[in-house]
Amino acid sequence: MSTSLKASLASKTATLKKEIEALLAAHGNTAIADVTLSQAYGGMRDIKCMVTETSSVDPQEGIRYRGMSIPDLQAKLPKAPQGAQPLPEGVFWLLLTGDVPTAAQVAEVTASWRANETLPEHVMRTLDQLPISTHPMTQLSIGIMAMQNDSIFAKRYREGMPKSTFWDAMYDDVNLLLGRIPVLAAYIYRRTYKDGKHIAPSANKSLDWSANLAHMLGFDGEGFRELMRLYMSIHADHEGGNVSAHTTHLVGSALSDPYLCLAAGMNGLAGPLHGLANQEVMRWLVGVKAKLGGGVPSKEQLSEFVWNTLNGGQVIPGYGHGVLRVTDPRYLAQREFALQNLPDDENFRIVKMLYEVVPDILMKQGKAKDPWPNVDAHSGVLLVHYGMNEYDFFTVLFGVSRAMGVLASLILDRAVGSPLERPKSVTTDWVKKKLATVLTAS
Repeated sequence: MSTSLKASLASKTATLKKEIEALLAAHGNTAIADVTLSQAYGGMRDIKCMVTETSSVDPQEGIRYRGMSIPDLQAKLPKAPQGAQPLPEGVFWLLLTGDVPTAAQVAEVTASWRANETLPEHVMRTLDQLPISTHPMTQLSIGIMAMQNDSIFAKRYREGMPKSTFWDAMYDDVNLLLGRIPVLAAYIYRRTYKDGKHIAPSANKSLDWSANLAHMLGFDGEGFRELMRLYMSIHADHEGGNVSAHTTHLVGSALSDPYLCLAAGMNGLAGPLHGLANQEVMRWLVGVKAKLGGGVPSKEQLSEFVWNTLNGGQVIPGYGHGVLRVTDPRYLAQREFALQNLPDDENFRIVKMLYEVVPDILMKQGKAKDPWPNVDAHSGVLLVHYGMNEYDFFTVLFGVSRAMGVLASLILDRAVGSPLERPKSVTTDWVKKKLATVLTAS
């Protein structure tokens, strides 16, 4: 196996492209899904109409990266010295190639990203023109757009590069972007919450990507470093139909460069029905404590509060999922981290108790398709434990992680020659006429 990620990717994608071409030649007109009227009006839920190689979500198993579960990642991917969590650099290698990298190969990715961690001065100046009150996700999107001037893909495209090298230019851009985005995130954090007292990337160039992010944020303890490794690994990808992934893919199908694509995806991630949910969970949890007199309530008090919340027409944030019908394995990974590292934390004890009472209540209520907690139900508690109390920033960390998955897919899109995405839309008048025809025929 090559020690070069780009060389390994080139070999893999050449084979994949031939496989796709053969499938289309033999079965291009074969139907793989039916579409109901409810799906057309209801957000295209469960319509099988796109292919994403990097990951898939099974309703009963949860996320799998190239067929590997979260426990698989934790067991098989290289870790930092004395660390227990997978290094996200290894996750990125896996997402791109389908192979489990060696420690040396992960070190290569770390070195490549760390070599690209210089944030251009104009990016910082652009951010500094924004009000401090600007939401961190807005700052992240603007910061990514401000880096677009350095796009390798855009430059080579203007020069007339052949289609066969699109993926190569995308790869170089993504490598640059993933080196810079932790620096950008840390700059936003320190600018917004720490009086602009910025921390430069670590002089220790062997320090891994997540640990360096922790350092720049101002958290040098090994506990927070391990949390960042876990956080970055489990939030990296969630198949192709979620808002941030699909948006990145859609914009990329127009041959936009990765900066334009990722900024668009991050704008989707910033929505309260997507990535913003993690901060809403934490705010709700603080509200629960305040309304129940502070501290850790009894199970009976918590159950009564949950019932009152539901009977008042509100939802329990962090519970339910559009695809999953089991407890999110990303939630379970965070729960295990908490049990090992912060078992007595007050907020965790409440989250743990919610896990014991909420699913049963939701099942008794009978309205929830999925009564189990998702990834957002837990992540905020871990961050707060280590001293990150700025809830509005949580989604930025989500975005840094998700960049790995959506950008890996973007490279693969260009490698296999994915076309412009352009589904056919219809009007309600067309629907009524179609239904009339169908009903008459029946």
